[in-house]
Amino acid sequence: MGYDSAATRARLLDAAFDEFVRVGLAGARVDRIAAAASANKQAIYAYYGSKDALFDAVLADRLTVLADMVPFTPADLPGYTGALLDALTADPGLLRLTQWKALERPGASHLEREAHVTKAAEIAEAHGVSAEAGMDILMLVVVAAQAWATTAPEIRNPNGADEAARLVRHRAAMTKAVQAALDAALPATT
Repeated sequence: MGYDSAATRARLLDAAFDEFVRVGLAGARVDRIAAAASANKQAIYAYYGSKDALFDAVLADRLTVLADMVPFTPADLPGYTGALLDALTADPGLLRLTQWKALERPGASHLEREAHVTKAAEIAEAHGVSAEAGMDILMLVVVAAQAWATTAPEIRNPNGADEAARLVRHRAAMTKAVQAALDAALPATT
């Protein structure tokens, strides 16, 4: 059986994702990534050029997944917020990667900017608001969906209730809060 460069690249991206989620770009080590991918360090440099370029490749791959993992529904933003919460809860590594990216590379990539601007424009069109208001609404929705994962378990569930049941109650409260915020922010229709 011959060498499969596509499979090696995929293993490197998966191993790098795990490493970057765990320790960020600064803490990541190419020798650990290579070992986890059953590859050699030279493969990282041959395929990606550097650890930084590998981080960029992981971001491009995984943030595209994050941007597209939940169908965007500008007419049903509470539903979208709930679906985004579900996706982030199912794969917490994606949110953690975005947090590392924000700390270590605070600027937006072209892909990130395009994904947000496009969604904000769709919100603006669906709800008859300005592009700026569409972006404000999108930021509210994204932050609401991230709140569960970015809050320590001892804070989000201080009474030690069943975590799954607590998440269901949080999701219901969050979608109601998003709807209330939209009702306050959107122009009244008669």
